[in-house]
Amino acid sequence: MNSGSWICYHAIHTYFMHRNLIGSFTKIALKFVLGMAFFAAHNGYAQQSTSHSPYSQFGLGQMREDLLPQTRAMGGISAGVRFLNGLPTLNIANPASYSGLNRTILEAGMYGNFTQLSKNQNTDQTADFAFGHLAIAVPLAKYGGLAFGLIPFSDVGYSSASTQSIDTLNYQTSLSGQGGINKAFVGYGVSPIKGLSVGANVGFLFGNLYDITNVRFLNQADAYQTERRETRNIRGATLDYGVQYSKALGRKYNLTVGYNGSLNNQITAKRDMMVTISENSFDDDFIAPPSDTISSRALGNSSLSLPLKHNIGFTLSKGYNWMVGADFKYTDWSNFEMPQNQAKLGKSYGVAVGGQIKPDPTSVRYWNQVDYRLGFRYNKTPLVYRNQNINDMAVTVGFGFPLPETNFGRTFSQINISAELGQQGTLNNNLVRERYININFGFTINDSWFIRRSLD
Repeated sequence: MNSGSWICYHAIHTYFMHRNLIGSFTKIALKFVLGMAFFAAHNGYAQQSTSHSPYSQFGLGQMREDLLPQTRAMGGISAGVRFLNGLPTLNIANPASYSGLNRTILEAGMYGNFTQLSKNQNTDQTADFAFGHLAIAVPLAKYGGLAFGLIPFSDVGYSSASTQSIDTLNYQTSLSGQGGINKAFVGYGVSPIKGLSVGANVGFLFGNLYDITNVRFLNQADAYQTERRETRNIRGATLDYGVQYSKALGRKYNLTVGYNGSLNNQITAKRDMMVTISENSFDDDFIAPPSDTISSRALGNSSLSLPLKHNIGFTLSKGYNWMVGADFKYTDWSNFEMPQNQAKLGKSYGVAVGGQIKPDPTSVRYWNQVDYRLGFRYNKTPLVYRNQNINDMAVTVGFGFPLPETNFGRTFSQINISAELGQQGTLNNNLVRERYININFGFTINDSWFIRRSLD
């Protein structure tokens, strides 16, 4: 059983040890989502990628951030997020928020991606989905709160091909990448003085990234095609931290100001390379299995310096009714070691704004109790390619659908859906423009554990 499977299994086992009574609809939905999560983890979740971005070949791939569907739907704000609908929420991005937990929270979800790639007059569409996240947060009363789980950290998924010829010999060279890095984490948050909270997450990164070069001869059926596969096995520990200050403004409003960041965490990349040959094929959809291994060797270990990150933001909320917020983000990739044939990464700047509204929390009409979320984000990524800044921007929308309360109001659940409609890159300088829709589906249970039951 791999690391992802172990974490998913024990999270599920822990939950059902402590809960014996959950409403039937909630129980069915929970088993479905967690069953999918366990299945994805058991089948090599750490190796999968949902990225189809040509820009994922740089650095460690497309960074996924420590966000759940609730905050992704609001532009990705996180530094000042402590409450949703007037109640504490699980905000992995800022562990200082754990100190406000008053119920046990279980989060599980999936992620889907639809991408259109354009270059010159050509376009291509791709789609994929994968397990998204699994996390549990537990309140520790006056001692703060604890959270642990498994989330994606980054993924790689790119491909390109070109055709060359030597005299009458035509051949095609294909470059592709795949794989992903995952993050298992445990975090703790506490409030040392009224209004002020601090917290930290300790994470462990694991996963494989593959860069593949394939040469195939187009008019020689008896020639072997050759594949060179370079693997980067990523391992290492990370430390993220956060601070929040929350203050009531009168009887109706609450203001939370937050900061979260990370130092230049050091991780290890173990690199190896394998060259294989296989039978040639003129069918693009057929991939012949390797016939022989020409070379296989270790390329050594290298230490990678993860970026220095700073994120500051705030939220202003009115009880169950609404919340608005904004984040300002800075990330420095300057010290990240890049291959010799790639340009160095630089600094990244970003801004995110968003909020949510619940029309009428006291209404008996269902649609008045749904959370409606909207946001926008803009990021100047650390990549400059062919003298062009590769920028990323998106409009985000989402909904929080409440489920019936059970256990005399001690258990309440919600289905959260978010969509990010964005664009990355440009058509200038013969580059690729990427337009995408990212869909995140999450299932949330808020429950009261360890309550002593009494009989009249």
